[in-house]
Amino acid sequence: MSVGCASLFFDFFARMFLVHAFSHAVILAIIITVMAEEKTCDLLGEREQESSKELALMNRLKPLFNQSFETESKNDEGHYIYRLRICREVFSNMTNSGLVQISKINNKQKVIGRINETHLANGTSWIMLIYQSGDPYDRHCTQEDRKALVMIICNRTTLATGFTMVAEEKEKIKQCSYVFELESSLACPPEELHQNVHHHLSIGSILLITFSSLIAVYIIGGFLYQRLIVGAKGMEQFPHFAFWQDLGNLVADGCDFMCRSKPQNVPAAYRGVGDDQLGEESEEQDDHLLPM
Repeated sequence: MSVGCASLFFDFFARMFLVHAFSHAVILAIIITVMAEEKTCDLLGEREQESSKELALMNRLKPLFNQSFETESKNDEGHYIYRLRICREVFSNMTNSGLVQISKINNKQKVIGRINETHLANGTSWIMLIYQSGDPYDRHCTQEDRKALVMIICNRTTLATGFTMVAEEKEKIKQCSYVFELESSLACPPEELHQNVHHHLSIGSILLITFSSLIAVYIIGGFLYQRLIVGAKGMEQFPHFAFWQDLGNLVADGCDFMCRSKPQNVPAAYRGVGDDQLGEESEEQDDHLLPM
């Protein structure tokens, strides 16, 4: 009995150990998965309390999340490369780096803007992406944090291209910024049916198209019916030929009555007869009137 109890006791603790180890492995796997996920843009506001408009714009830009953009700029202070990612980190060792400046002279890297403080705005054909909380300036702008403004403008021919630096505003006391441009079809307004055909159809045009279609159906359908079912030949194949013929005659009569300038059935004009026109025959015809 003691051996059996010891075996049961050992089996119970072995099972408990396995369950405990398995639960820790699951928790560790979940933690690793969460940590492995790429960071994305953090909009202003607590989670699930962000602006719905900004969330819609961020979802609109999702096709660009896996792309990286690069441009060069040269000025009096140096030669730089600027690398951008949309709602993703440029370098994993630079926390929340959304846009990074890399010096081609000494390879020094500075974060211009971070994805953990992102703002989005849009207009008819543009989207403004703002990264804030970059590395502070060394001498300019009272050493405030750098800020990147990326103007994404409409270009229907490409998903994303033309990443360029427009300007760096650093002569102000505050609110300095780097301004960039990026062309993308994602910034374009959605195309509607009338935009695809480049014009609106007026009510008159719609009625004309409908009326013409009905006439075509009437003529073609009536022709086939008269020819195949009734067995008509020649002009009799035209649907309701007698009706349209009578209607045409009535229209012609009405036009003749309303539009002719010379009246019909006018009596001949009166014309006097002179003596020179009577001749000798008229004198002979008066002889029976003389007294005998």
